[in-house]
Amino acid sequence: MYSTLIPDGYKPRMSIRETEKAIKFVKDAFQRNFVKNFGFERVSAPLFVKSGTGVNDDLNGVERPVAFEISAQDGVKAEIVHSLAKWKRIALKRYGFRSGEGIYTDMNAIRCDDKCDNQHSVYVDQWDWEMVISREQRNKDFLKMAVLRIVGAIVDTLEQTKAQFPSIDLKLKREVTFVTAEEALKRYPQLEAHQRERELAKEYGTLFLMNIGGALSDGKPHDGRAPDYDDWALNGDIIFYDEVLDDSIEISSMGIRVDAESLKRQLECANALDRLTHEYHKQVMADELPLTIGGGIGQSRLCMLLLQKAHIGEVQVSLWPDEMRDECEKHKVHLL
Repeated sequence: MYSTLIPDGYKPRMSIRETEKAIKFVKDAFQRNFVKNFGFERVSAPLFVKSGTGVNDDLNGVERPVAFEISAQDGVKAEIVHSLAKWKRIALKRYGFRSGEGIYTDMNAIRCDDKCDNQHSVYVDQWDWEMVISREQRNKDFLKMAVLRIVGAIVDTLEQTKAQFPSIDLKLKREVTFVTAEEALKRYPQLEAHQRERELAKEYGTLFLMNIGGALSDGKPHDGRAPDYDDWALNGDIIFYDEVLDDSIEISSMGIRVDAESLKRQLECANALDRLTHEYHKQVMADELPLTIGGGIGQSRLCMLLLQKAHIGEVQVSLWPDEMRDECEKHKVHLL
């Protein structure tokens, strides 16, 4: 399944070689700004984890992980990560991090069931981050504070990028509007979820859409969220308005992680109580893992937004349908 949108009159602002330089600049600058705002330590991350442990991110529960057997380890099967949502929490405990301390890492994933379009690819690259918090910090005010720091790092990165690459003239709002998924539904009951995001992003510029995962008043969730990492009452997406595509673009999915109470409640809602047999879930239920907040920040999505690109393939190397590549090339949208 794929779709391609070529905006009317779109012309890349940079050559491919200049784009490659700008990609590195954006990634380096953002990491500096992010660390400045949070003080996190960079750690190494796995490309794959052991199957059957419950550590991999199950996303919406239907996506297939890319799996393989390890010849040198009899009977051991591994799978490429979808994200590091659970692994990071385990790492914080193993490495001895305390409340107020955190980590970030480069995460590379393969999501073979993802759609292919202007913003989606089967290859996912993001900065995964996680921070130990106290019981008292499991609240919306603390979540909003983290959102504001991330948005601040993004806007600072944009200003530095514009100074280095004068062809970029993007403007992003540092001020964030916080809206719950239920509020979005009540405001636009006639629209589908993504259309609601687009309208809100177009109006406010910078948006944090909160409380994603649980069923809304229409009986449907705004979007799918695995029931075993984010607390659905304390999570959300950082969304910007993308003028190039005239659409919303999600840069980060994040949230305060489940504790024993919210994990059991959400597994019941998802009819997934069988996951409580996994080692990760047992540790959460026994309060053996630290309370944390964390998320992922899309590297290619951020480059696409800040460099004013029309297609994520202009800033990352992936595999695309031949028809999509031909159409993009015909309109001078140069996929890497």
